[in-house]
Amino acid sequence: METHIKKVLNNIEECSPGQEEFYQAVHEVLYSLVPLLEEDEKYDIHNILERITVPERTIIFRVNWIDDNGKIQTNLGYRVQFNSAIGPYKGGLRFHPSVNLGIIKFLGFEQIFKNALTGLQIGGAKGGSNFDPKGKSDNEIMRFCQALMSELYKHIGERNDVPAGDIGVGAREIGYLFGQYKKLTGEFEGVLTGKAINWGGSHARKEATGYGSVYFADNILNKYDKSLEGKICTVSGSGNVAIYTIEKLYDMGALPVTCSDSKGTIYHEKGIDLNSLKAIKEINHQSLEVYAQVNPDCIYTPLSHYPEGRHMAWDIPCDIAFPSATENELNLEDAKRLVANGCMLVNEGANMPTTPEAMAYLKENNVFFGPGKAANAGGVTTSQLEMSQNASMAKWTFEEVDDKLRQIMRNIFNTAYETSKEFGCEGDLIAGANIAGFRKVADSMIDQGSV
Repeated sequence: METHIKKVLNNIEECSPGQEEFYQAVHEVLYSLVPLLEEDEKYDIHNILERITVPERTIIFRVNWIDDNGKIQTNLGYRVQFNSAIGPYKGGLRFHPSVNLGIIKFLGFEQIFKNALTGLQIGGAKGGSNFDPKGKSDNEIMRFCQALMSELYKHIGERNDVPAGDIGVGAREIGYLFGQYKKLTGEFEGVLTGKAINWGGSHARKEATGYGSVYFADNILNKYDKSLEGKICTVSGSGNVAIYTIEKLYDMGALPVTCSDSKGTIYHEKGIDLNSLKAIKEINHQSLEVYAQVNPDCIYTPLSHYPEGRHMAWDIPCDIAFPSATENELNLEDAKRLVANGCMLVNEGANMPTTPEAMAYLKENNVFFGPGKAANAGGVTTSQLEMSQNASMAKWTFEEVDDKLRQIMRNIFNTAYETSKEFGCEGDLIAGANIAGFRKVADSMIDQGSV
């Protein structure tokens, strides 16, 4: 079976050169499937590994937009519709200079299994652009979004592909994208999630990924007769995921002491001042340097003062670490520091934030681990709940959505845990999540034939 997996990986590298993040994601999933693949030969008979690692459709297009000086600018737009075996494509749009085809394929591949784990009927996709919203005016962002949607609208729809937000795409961008879609199609439909409450959005969508991450961590701890109460937590990032991870940690009695952005990291021993953080990041869109000015009792470490590839947050003694920023932000050296400082759980709020070497080291040292496919699923869960509300012309309260989110995160944990137990690796939530998500999608692919 491992020979077969190596062959699949070699084929991917030959057909998709230079897509390192995609290789990493596929490698992690396929090798964790070995117990399932050896138990049931139908996945080999139906060539599932070869099929599931190739997108059903990859769309790449030019986006021309006009800046405030009247000059035409050009970016690349992407939509990778990876797998629709269990439902319409679902996955966010990311606007960031680092976006390329390999990044989008890795995110789309992860999304297949994340979406399957929710128990909801949604397939996997991802998209975005190498456009950087930072430093752009509202009018420039609006014109870019309108230009991107002028091509993207041909490939999406409420029963086909329903994008959401991601890094660089919040309520403002979703509004501009939706407005252009409505203008081009003449349809007011639930084609995007993350919309404003007044025109079809769901309560708790902004909070969902962070809240869901904390709920998942709480389920892990509860399984071993522990809780979040009184735990010191380090969090990376300062976007929606990190902010609402911090908020929910306080609700659960924990103490979050760090956050970070692209310029540096804050360590606030008495606890992150949530009101300051929200004002600086959500309202004024400022650097965390401003947080340090407002809160002089904290320690601010610029990124330039730290070894390349390392993250200051993971040097802070903690009980639980929540990597909630971006891929591969927690490496082997970080993992060693976390273990040395007594960290009991690493819970991934971002997509693939832990390198393979770091994951292996944490496992060797008996650190509980919440994989992003499971722990990060709160956002897409609430996106699908938004789709359900749109379809039924209903509006649920914040409490109703939050209750559904909490229950789904519990179900995801139970599914991953029970699957790990079924295949003789009890408590290995990476294997449990991968096998459970893969099995649901693969069985659906077999049912539907050779499409």
